[in-house]
Amino acid sequence: MIKAIAIDDEPMALEVIKAHSAKVGFLDLKETFVSAIEALDYLKKNPVDLVFLDINMPDISGLDFSQLLPKDAGVIFTTAYSQYAVDAFNLSAIDYLVKPFDFSRFMKACQKASEVINKEETEMPYIFLKDGYDLVRIAVADLLYVQSEGNYLTFREKDKKTVTRMTMTEAVETLPAKSFMRVHKSYIINLAHIQKIERHQVSLSEKEVVPVASNYHTDLMEALKQIWTVK
Repeated sequence: MIKAIAIDDEPMALEVIKAHSAKVGFLDLKETFVSAIEALDYLKKNPVDLVFLDINMPDISGLDFSQLLPKDAGVIFTTAYSQYAVDAFNLSAIDYLVKPFDFSRFMKACQKASEVINKEETEMPYIFLKDGYDLVRIAVADLLYVQSEGNYLTFREKDKKTVTRMTMTEAVETLPAKSFMRVHKSYIINLAHIQKIERHQVSLSEKEVVPVASNYHTDLMEALKQIWTVK
């Protein structure tokens, strides 16, 4: 499931995107915004995979705003003006929709976004971490969790652990957002390895139990709804 938001200073344009999005089974339009500033505040706490973004807006142009987005958020520009297309694609936009666009054209853009986002997810089977003067290869699929300990992080795999000097923010930006989630100020977990969920902790194996802070529990359950059947 692709998590998305839409930003446009015209409410009617947002209604069109809402209506089209409801017909795309793999797209979850979380929020819509008429203010780019409010959208930016939302994104600081709620990462998304895709942003539908108008170009001509009063607070800031969509072209400038796109450069403030997290690097792993894809952009589909939605605008009434075709002359910005070259600039948009120079900013690595996934697609460029000229208003008014019908559902067929919208769906093609969403399919393209899905291909790009899923490709990025599968193209990172390993990450490399500094261990003293060495670089250690970590298999992303085997990584159970990341734990913060002072100025260092411990990357715990099934059969080994690697300690490196890194911040939690850097770890969140490095790991695939679809598979990894922060559940505590000191822990990031691999959702694929969850065996059991309790109110204040999750079990990642028979021996590995990680605490879940109360302020992260709701977000964790929402994330799991995308990959599990949670009732």
